[in-house]
Amino acid sequence: MKVAIIDYGAGNLFSVKNAVDSFSGDYETVFASAAADIEAADVLILPGVGAFPDAMRMLHERGLAGPIQQQAQKKPLLGICLGMQVLFEKGYEFEETDGLGLIEGVVDRIVAPGLKVPHMGWSDVRVVNPSTLTSQVEDGDRFYFVHSYKAVTAEENICLAAEYGQTIPALVRGTPGGPYARVYGAQFHPEKSGAAGLAILRSFLEEGRHAE
Repeated sequence: MKVAIIDYGAGNLFSVKNAVDSFSGDYETVFASAAADIEAADVLILPGVGAFPDAMRMLHERGLAGPIQQQAQKKPLLGICLGMQVLFEKGYEFEETDGLGLIEGVVDRIVAPGLKVPHMGWSDVRVVNPSTLTSQVEDGDRFYFVHSYKAVTAEENICLAAEYGQTIPALVRGTPGGPYARVYGAQFHPEKSGAAGLAILRSFLEEGRHAE
């Protein structure tokens, strides 16, 4: 099964690749920097670090935004950290910027009086809406976060949530029954979150296998 890790100049590609390569199975990881790479893959992973406007600019400059939007209707996609945020309709980091529009909602700054922003470190999560990716997650499992902005979306789109002076959507999905129902986004870094994070990543890859 071909796993495309989308390379648009704003992601920690190798840590994600190493996590996928640690699983037994017939996973072939490729760095996808062209539309043809995205079209040829069975599942897509969109990592990301940095700022929302820069990420969207690079996706458009490299001709990847359109292919991601098209292929996400056909195959599973997992966005990680900034890669999760750009799945939404708009972001408000520095300026209002259109996202990929795969999940309904926006991304806005965390306002947590008395707490440090960015939200950085390990946080407990709770299950909001079970999904195939949360089959091995229990309330109280801990994941590693580094972010200053959070998703604002309908509860039906939230699979896992953390608390940091407010509810932080930790794992989100496209609207159930909609064209992007197999799109997921992790605000935390599954590749840096120990056994719990790897379980999320493995469950995502298995969803791709079942979709074949």
